[in-house]
Amino acid sequence: MSISPITARRLSQFRSNKRGFWSLWIFLILLTIALCSNIIANDKPLIIKYNGEFYFPVFANYAETVFGGDFETEAEYRDKFVQELIAEKDGWIIWTPIPFSYDTINYDLTKPAPTPPDSVNWLGTDDQGRDVAARVIYGFRISVLFGLILTLVSSVIGIMAGAVQGYYGGKTDLIMQRSIEVWASLPVLYILIIFSAMFTPGFWNLLIILLLFSWVSLVDVVRAEFLRARNFDYVRAAHALGISNPVIMWRHVLPNAMVATITYMPFILTASITSLTALDFLGLGMPPGSPSLGELLAQGKNNLQAPWLGIAAFMSLAVMLSLLTFIGEAVRDAFDPRKTAL
Repeated sequence: MSISPITARRLSQFRSNKRGFWSLWIFLILLTIALCSNIIANDKPLIIKYNGEFYFPVFANYAETVFGGDFETEAEYRDKFVQELIAEKDGWIIWTPIPFSYDTINYDLTKPAPTPPDSVNWLGTDDQGRDVAARVIYGFRISVLFGLILTLVSSVIGIMAGAVQGYYGGKTDLIMQRSIEVWASLPVLYILIIFSAMFTPGFWNLLIILLLFSWVSLVDVVRAEFLRARNFDYVRAAHALGISNPVIMWRHVLPNAMVATITYMPFILTASITSLTALDFLGLGMPPGSPSLGELLAQGKNNLQAPWLGIAAFMSLAVMLSLLTFIGEAVRDAFDPRKTAL
């Protein structure tokens, strides 16, 4: 499949920005690790061999009776009794690299929680005895997925609103623009705090609440592009040929507007992740117990005697947001016709 010369030039320009190019690869590697967090950090073994058969607890639930126990409930694999039952039948266990999930409490700590990093808990434990490394990996996954979904949905709404404003102009543009200006002038953070306190915290509830305001950021960019392009000769020619307005907007004007829109998306993603982190830090984000970088930051603030908590959360956010910013800069340069690849 061949690509157009313009696309080839943009790809070449993106690759020539070494900082953005390698940031993309590093971010993809970290995202892959986070998406595979269930097989990297889990309190269930990867593989168990028992009585000549293989079991995969990470992907399926097995009752304790399967391994010769007494209860029909799911086996507690960290229990010494269950491990001894498996060993009696010449069995063995292969654990995940981090043998803790985000909500697993380590009851074998030799010191009161939070404990510093050691060979068992690589980044230490939080104030409830949960492994920090596991919570960072799961928190990274939730933050990125939340940001990606919020960015895509808000971009679709913002592009549609900006396209209608810019293309039709007149009273439509005037009424929508004044309404958006009033909506954008509201104190967003305070309203988010009020809404978060009113509704049960959760992933989708937070997504809807933040979506109420995040879509506004792209409207002005798309509106300006449609206002500029609607009087171009090819648009007038399409009108003369009887092509409908939705088809002209979708097929002829939108591709030009997407150039400016795409360059803003990585920065919208960064803002989305920051908003979720801020709400979690204030205790108004994800439900209690959920893996959250913002909640880990709050623990670091409340436990100054355990600096590894704040450092782990800060480094995770700093790396994530820096990579996204570098990628955004590279994308912006790739779509800039004034720049050429070196």
